[in-house]
Amino acid sequence: MAVKLHRCSNMWVKIGGHPCLKVQKALDDAGISYQVVKGPVLRRNRDELEQLSGQRLYPVIEFEDGSLYREPSKDMAATIASGALDSKRAGAPGGQEPEMGPTT
Repeated sequence: MAVKLHRCSNMWVKIGGHPCLKVQKALDDAGISYQVVKGPVLRRNRDELEQLSGQRLYPVIEFEDGSLYREPSKDMAATIASGALDSKRAGAPGGQEPEMGPTT
């Protein structure tokens, strides 16, 4: 499954609690291929992200079918680690419509 990871452009930040890094590391650890889509660091400049997802928070995972997944980063990382990422895709068998969660 190839997905897009919409994240901030601060790729150099390697602090374990950084939301974007947490989700990116979970994708790496799970062996999931993804494309990084870097966006503005400042929330006020995230108009494109808001148009895409309806909110201004990172990270956001975009599936091949265009559906999106957003929760607090710790929940996203846990979902990825458990192997349940595909269940968050809109229309996934046995899955729910993914929710855009609150800030991380």
